[in-house]
Order: sequence, then structure tokens, then C-alpha cells
Amino acid sequence: MKKYLAELIGTFMLVFAGTSAVATNSFDKGSVGLVGIALAFGLSVLAMISAIGDVSGAHINPAVTIGLFIARRIPAATLLPYIISQCVGAILASLLVHALFPNDATNLGATLPAPGISLLQCFILEVVTTFFLLFVILNVTTGAKEKGLTAGIAISAVIMLDILFAGPICGASMNPARSFGPALISGHFENLWLYIVAPVVGAGIAGLACGAIREKA
Repeated sequence: MKKYLAELIGTFMLVFAGTSAVATNSFDKGSVGLVGIALAFGLSVLAMISAIGDVSGAHINPAVTIGLFIARRIPAATLLPYIISQCVGAILASLLVHALFPNDATNLGATLPAPGISLLQCFILEVVTTFFLLFVILNVTTGAKEKGLTAGIAISAVIMLDILFAGPICGASMNPARSFGPALISGHFENLWLYIVAPVVGAGIAGLACGAIREKA
């Protein structure tokens, strides 16, 4: 149970810090900015890798868990408990953001396509950004568990990079739990399927790609 609790806490921190930055940016008329939002998500991941990497691996993302499973880094028995723990952490984080920002215009930092952007564009971007994230994770870690500064910096860097170029277009979720929590609490489920399916597809492709370039995925 320790690793599942660690995943819950880690995902809570990621979703709370990241979506709070989005809500604060809206509340304070853009004071945080895209770079600030990217930093909030990226630094949250870096902190959690340092804190719980040796306990649970600091997946804090169902797509990461699925990617590691496809790459045969974790057993099938841990797949569902990890994902449930991550989703519960995201829901609790969104409940707290809702309590702090009850009139938030961003739907609690929900990931949505930008106006004028097609679902196909968003789907492709989510697949690509998640592929980048998982490809880096699978190549900088040596197993299911990781607590290394170098790995943490690389992983947080690719998250920030993805948000910087894809965030304004599709939200750059890369994380079904990060999208599910705000959608559930705000009641805005439109296009949620995209932010669940696309990251899983991207993670699967990354797992296969890593297996293709390494003897052991």
C-alpha cells in the first residue's frame, strides 16, 4: 500500500500545483503566464521524483504506468491499483482547487482544445507529447523505480518543453489523471476521451520504440 499512497500523494501535488497555476493565471490576468504554468507542472514532477521515486517510481500519470507496463518494467498486478491511486489523487487535488477558486473561468485547469483547433490536431499533439515524455522516461530510468536527480531533470524538462509548444493548442495533458480530475469536479466532460486515449496511444508507441532501440525495454 505504501507505493499506492505515494502515487496518490504525488499525483495530488502535480495536479494541484499545475492547475492552481492555471487558475491563478486566469484570476490575476495572466501574471503566471505559459512559462510559469510549465514550470509549475515540471517542478512538481521533479520534486515528486526526488521524494517518492524510490518508493513507487513516481509515475503520477496513468500513461506512464501503462508505458512502463508495455516496456515490461512493472507487473500487470500493479497496473490497475496504480491508475486508481493516481486518479484519486487528481480528484482530491481538483476538489481543493475548486474550494480555493470556486469561480475559476478555466474549469479548474481542464485540458480543452483551443478555439479554432480541430480534435485531430489535438489528438496528434497529445500522442506526440506523450511519446516524447515516455521515450525520455524509459531511456533515463533503469527500472520501474527511480530516484535520481539527472533522471528527474530530464523528465521535468521534457514536460515543460511539451507544455511550452503544445499547451496553448491542446493543453498538453500527457496525463489522463491530470485531465480526469478537473473534468469530473467541474462537470465538463467534452472531449475528455481525447485526453485519455491519446496519451495511452503515445505511451504505447514509446514503449515499442524503446524496445526497438534497446535489447531490454
